[in-house]
Amino acid sequence: MSTLTTTALPKSKQSIFQWVGNHWFQTFLMVYGLWVFTPFLAPVFMNFGWTGAGRAIYFAYSFFCHQLPERSLFLFGGKSMYSLNEIQAAWQDTINPMILRQFIGNESMGWKIAWSDRMISFYTSVWIFAVLWFPLRRKIKPLPWPGFALLLLPLIIDGGTHMLSDLAGIGQGFRDTNQWLVTLTTDAFPAAFYTGDALGSFNSIMRFLSGLLAGLGVVWLALPSIFFSESSADFSRRV
Repeated sequence: MSTLTTTALPKSKQSIFQWVGNHWFQTFLMVYGLWVFTPFLAPVFMNFGWTGAGRAIYFAYSFFCHQLPERSLFLFGGKSMYSLNEIQAAWQDTINPMILRQFIGNESMGWKIAWSDRMISFYTSVWIFAVLWFPLRRKIKPLPWPGFALLLLPLIIDGGTHMLSDLAGIGQGFRDTNQWLVTLTTDAFPAAFYTGDALGSFNSIMRFLSGLLAGLGVVWLALPSIFFSESSADFSRRV
């Protein structure tokens, strides 16, 4: 990839900070990519028996994600996602989120990714949209703030209503049954669409979709703003 600035000191005189400044996009892809994709290594390490490394990733990322297993994807098991009842049967019959989040999987069910499904959608979409933006960087103008707010709104609404729903207890809130949606759609969809967090359910679709839209908004606002700011600064130096 080419750099986004053309003025630089000779390599022998460049500091690490100057190099990063001249290669900010490449640095972003590497550093942010490492941050985003490391949680996918946790189930890989667990599957190969490298439990120390796997558990270290789960622990580190537990500060940045709730890691509730019924809202997480699993690798190397019989299913990609498990219901709350299945998690409770395999782990503990509890709705305490601090206990539920400790379940990382087992040999028969597989191992969960250290990101929840919404975090996978949001964080990975930022990286992917950034890669897609780069070849078109000279054509895409920064997203206006109202557009950014519009793309962020689904995540705020969906995440906020999930948080309120969970106050009634995991698995017992209005977002667990989505009875309001049943009424709104006159029960037009199968029961599995309304209830729970399985792949293909309303809750799952909204978590993935809201994360995707928010990721698009962040990239569309931030990266063109940085690029055109760098371009303007470079032009000023030339004249």
